[in-house]
Amino acid sequence: MQKVYEFLKDAGTYYLATADGDQPRVRPFGTVHVFEGRLYIQTGKIKPVSRQLHTNPKAEICAFKDGKWIRVAGELVSDDRYEAKASMLDAYPGLKKMYSADDGNTEVFYFKNAVYTISSFTAPPVSGSF
Repeated sequence: MQKVYEFLKDAGTYYLATADGDQPRVRPFGTVHVFEGRLYIQTGKIKPVSRQLHTNPKAEICAFKDGKWIRVAGELVSDDRYEAKASMLDAYPGLKKMYSADDGNTEVFYFKNAVYTISSFTAPPVSGSF
């Protein structure tokens, strides 16, 4: 998982894909954090992505950097604990202008049953799970 975290953190932006009924939805994200040994992302409960993940928690993320790309697939599980949200916001202090751990809107999800592949055009893929 540390390899995945470092790749995503270094890339800066990754793209999260969810399902909205029978329509895929993809959007850029930038928050990635490790808390209690799990890989977390953050969003707002008022956003469509939150509703989509509660309806169907299966998701994928993809990022590209230095000629390599990573794909991570798994289930995103909502963690409504104050501590999980506060840890994410502490890792991204700029978000505190829009969110707080007890605002009723901040939402963090962690990956469950995740698999990843790091690929390039010049080297064999590297895969794993966490």
